[in-house]
Amino acid sequence: MYNGIGLQTPRGSGSNGYVQTNKFCVRPKTGKVETKAFEGDQGTGGVKRANKDILEHDRKRQIQLKLVELEDKLIEQGYTDDEISQKLDEARKSLEEQSQSTSISGSDKTTTRVSDTQTHQIAARKERQMETLRAALGITNVDGM
Repeated sequence: MYNGIGLQTPRGSGSNGYVQTNKFCVRPKTGKVETKAFEGDQGTGGVKRANKDILEHDRKRQIQLKLVELEDKLIEQGYTDDEISQKLDEARKSLEEQSQSTSISGSDKTTTRVSDTQTHQIAARKERQMETLRAALGITNVDGM
């Protein structure tokens, strides 16, 4: 017996007691399929905007990574702690100026490869490409932007 279906015991029935489902019994569909309307930018092919805070955090993280590498290199070369901190301050200022000028000009040549997981960098690059295209075509007013 399987879930209360079938014989109590197959003994003497001429069957082995195996219960099969009826594959040819087609049940009528009871519920109707509801279609949902598009909401916001859904389905319109709109480009998602890059989050400026995440882009700024990533920029600062890249600067800090370069500074840590420089600090390790200076320690290996045998500089004192005062000299290391002075050189790191100078390097931080120059890297921040360089990254600010790069972000203002809009071309980011330092990170040519962007992985698929860096969606905000991809979105920012796409926005720059669309701005270039709009300028080339002479489009000034864009709906929804």
